[in-house]
Amino acid sequence: MASTSSVPAPAPAPGEKPEKFGGSGFKRWQQKMLFYLTTLNLARFLTKDAPTMGEEETDKEKRMAFDAWSQSDFLCRNYILNGLDNTLYNVYCSVKTAKELWSSSEKKYKTEDAGTKKFVVGKFLEFKMVDTKTVISQVQEIQLILHDIIAEGMVVSESFQVAAIIEKLPPLWKDFKNYLKHKRKEMGLEDLIVRLRIEEDNRKSEVKSDKLPMEAKAKLVEPNASKKRKHRK
Repeated sequence: MASTSSVPAPAPAPGEKPEKFGGSGFKRWQQKMLFYLTTLNLARFLTKDAPTMGEEETDKEKRMAFDAWSQSDFLCRNYILNGLDNTLYNVYCSVKTAKELWSSSEKKYKTEDAGTKKFVVGKFLEFKMVDTKTVISQVQEIQLILHDIIAEGMVVSESFQVAAIIEKLPPLWKDFKNYLKHKRKEMGLEDLIVRLRIEEDNRKSEVKSDKLPMEAKAKLVEPNASKKRKHRK
């Protein structure tokens, strides 16, 4: 009877190598790097300490375990280093273990990410629409700020975005703002932008129609005035 030999499970294929980290977007880069190291079966070295091994240690099993850890930790550490741009590589290349490298970069850049969150939130809160610029262009500015807030991992619902844009409408839009605030049916963001665009176009048309009679009068007055001058001659 033929003996059956167990076939080892194939190792997982490495994930996509993350882009170089240059100092911004740490959280996203860290998640990609963690997944990449996991597919390489090295992620455990991000939290694993070196096995204790004295200089005069003679235990063969301990020595083998230490050598295996050192080799894997060396790979993990260098995968992380190669995921940094040249400037940051030079900063962190002297760090000795993967765990130390991972924790020190996390401590530095997670703090900076928190500062970035406060900055973009402050930028949103301080943003005020003015009457000297078109409302639609200012809405686009607000949307860019909101995009940055969402990119930082903060949840901003669509209903909040709609309410915030309405609240930030400029002084000359006070009546229209009150009209929108008292609407019972909830609006989506696209619906709000369409309404604002229509209202802005209507206001531009009204301004043009107010100017037309004055211009028409001027054109009528000029020929009459020239006739009078000719008659006097």
